[in-house]
Amino acid sequence: MTQEGNRVTGTAGAKDGAVPPARPVPPGENQNLVPEERTELESLRKQVSELRSHPPRTRRRIGWRAPVATLLIVLGCVLAPVSVIGVWSANQVSDTNRYVANMTPLIHDPAIQGALTDKISNQINAQINVPALAKQAAAELNARGLTRIAALLQSFSGQIASAVQGFIHSTVARVIASPAMASAWVTVNRIGHQALVAALSGRGNGAITTSNGQVVLNLGPLITVAKQDLVNAGLTIAGKIPNVNATFPLFPSKDLVKAQTGYRLVNDLKIVLPILTLLLLAAGVYVARRRRRALIAASLGFAASMLILGIALLIIRGQYLNAVPAATLPSDAAAAAFDILVRFIREALRALLLVGLIVAAGAFITGPSAAAVRIRSWFTSALGWIRGSAEHRGISAGPAGEWTYAHRRGLRTGAVALLAVIFVFIGHPSVAEVIWILVVLVVLLGLIELIGRPPAPGVATESSPPQAPPPAASPTG
Repeated sequence: MTQEGNRVTGTAGAKDGAVPPARPVPPGENQNLVPEERTELESLRKQVSELRSHPPRTRRRIGWRAPVATLLIVLGCVLAPVSVIGVWSANQVSDTNRYVANMTPLIHDPAIQGALTDKISNQINAQINVPALAKQAAAELNARGLTRIAALLQSFSGQIASAVQGFIHSTVARVIASPAMASAWVTVNRIGHQALVAALSGRGNGAITTSNGQVVLNLGPLITVAKQDLVNAGLTIAGKIPNVNATFPLFPSKDLVKAQTGYRLVNDLKIVLPILTLLLLAAGVYVARRRRRALIAASLGFAASMLILGIALLIIRGQYLNAVPAATLPSDAAAAAFDILVRFIREALRALLLVGLIVAAGAFITGPSAAAVRIRSWFTSALGWIRGSAEHRGISAGPAGEWTYAHRRGLRTGAVALLAVIFVFIGHPSVAEVIWILVVLVVLLGLIELIGRPPAPGVATESSPPQAPPPAASPTG
């Protein structure tokens, strides 16, 4: 191979596949080449020209980490709302105090009180039957020769019945709003909690049962309290009312069938679901190549899943209100009952949505982006100014400040871990409690930065790497 061929070959094999521009060929340079060399040279020039017009494309390697991490995070976000519903259902079934706390506000809601008043008053009026009693009294008066009084009694029997019914309704309304009825309501629900367990497990028998396509609450104990108050108010005839097994509809039993199906599944997974959700999210973040970005995505996805759960509750609420006939339960009472019964779910999803946003914000602020660096620099500068002003006035943390500065990373991690443990062991954190935990965490982190005093120049700290000795002077000559 001639020198010309070697030069062209070296040009074609340049580093990283880059093709340098073609060198202009002086006139007559190819005249001293043999035909084989000239043919090879032309072939190499053609290859260089093709490489210059079509540079080689580097293939981007697609790894397994990104799709696997995405799949794990998506599965965790999908399971998050299911976990919330599962834990709520398990608490309503297994924790009597939690169930009673959920049911107690129903008796204090004006719409529920009005519906109960109408239901109980109708049952009592049906048992008393004032027109029949007035007719019977008029017949006795006629038999004794008091025909004028009997005629007056028959003429005003309708007004008397209306007056008695109004008296019964007002008395029952007062009883329903009384502390005695509230106590009876709590007692009924506490006793009926086991009946709710039986109803959800398909063995319904007790205070809460199914009847005519509805899940109903037995009003017998409440009617007994109302009867006693009527007798105490002077309506002694109410004492002759026999025991009544009236019921109050809660929701359609077709929804109970769905609840029973979900109960059997969720009751077995009430502990597994939350743990599995957290493991999936943690595994997705761990597998990801860029873990901080994956943590932000997982946190925002978790918060979005809670938002979707809230939207789903609104849709279910509308379907429930449309499914309950107004004759069975007034719309305002049905809406109040639904809102009260699912309020713990709403509190939980709001708190978890806030937690997701807080984690995402924390991951972003501690990241390397320009905005995050500016935020941290502003925060550090502000605390440094406060610390400098205090030291200028003779207030200094001294050795404790230097120790805090040297161990600041461990202290930060400990503060975050401590507040995370508190959040977990609260059991049922509300939005207010989450905000308080966040405030305490910010205060703790601020105190660590404020107390942590950088050491004087030249003083080594535990977190600073040892400085290398200065290089020895090289011998001359």
